[in-house]
Amino acid sequence: MSSIKRKIVGLALSGGVARGPVHVGVITALERAGIPIDAIAGASAGALVGAAYCAGLEVPQLRKLAVDSNWTTVAGLSRSRHGLISFAKMEPYLQDLVGDVDICDLAIPFTAVVTDMAHGIPVYLRRGRLSTAVRASCSVPGVISPVVIDGRLCCDGGITDNLPVTAVRAMGVDYVIAVDLFVPIYHERLGVLGDLAAAVELLVRHAGGGYYQADCLIEPAIAGHNYFNFSRRKSEQYIALGEAAAERMIPTIQAALAEQDNGAKPPENNGNGIKEIRDWRLEMVQSPISNL
Repeated sequence: MSSIKRKIVGLALSGGVARGPVHVGVITALERAGIPIDAIAGASAGALVGAAYCAGLEVPQLRKLAVDSNWTTVAGLSRSRHGLISFAKMEPYLQDLVGDVDICDLAIPFTAVVTDMAHGIPVYLRRGRLSTAVRASCSVPGVISPVVIDGRLCCDGGITDNLPVTAVRAMGVDYVIAVDLFVPIYHERLGVLGDLAAAVELLVRHAGGGYYQADCLIEPAIAGHNYFNFSRRKSEQYIALGEAAAERMIPTIQAALAEQDNGAKPPENNGNGIKEIRDWRLEMVQSPISNL
């Protein structure tokens, strides 16, 4: 008699700048409900939270990270012609928290999503220095100086795949829970500025198509909330909103996981390296950039 195996669960964590602590609230609620987290893919703020969790930080440590992190801990002025600000400080900051580790050695399989600026394509990082991958995934082009990884000029993964359902599904999971932080709001009274702000939010939200591909989509009640307020009070509010949003979806998740699965094996960190949505194109592209 064959035993029934549980479904393998993955998280897709979107970017969202200062809204990142929402992800901590979601993880808190999922753990409390006994929902397994077998793999994570993250872009930008989602990469930071996902990397810390996959590297072994427990929920209390994640909550402390969320409320303690701010611009001064990760950012400084840049001397690069590619950005006004540098996230170079983010690398030692993350290394102090989890160590100078390789992505393929993490306790939970993890994928950091970055964007290859020269060719306009999303790139999935599943090996290499974790802190560097996270820094690249958080580096908003035009503002934050990008990072060179394997000869590619890499920046914010949210530009091309903000809700990386494709990335986490490629890790062999059966059920994808996606957390979207780009919940838009339209301020008609602001005229053209309101139109522009709503358009940017919608463009980022739908980048990569993950919004339509998740098995479960968690959308916290954060429309209209600030993207750049890193205060302790605001971070705590975001954590609470993330918890509430996840708790609303837990009955749906539990019902889906209770169904008999297809017997898939949990994903492994096999160090397959950089993965891009269209592998054939990755083989054809050769970036000449080696230094900023």
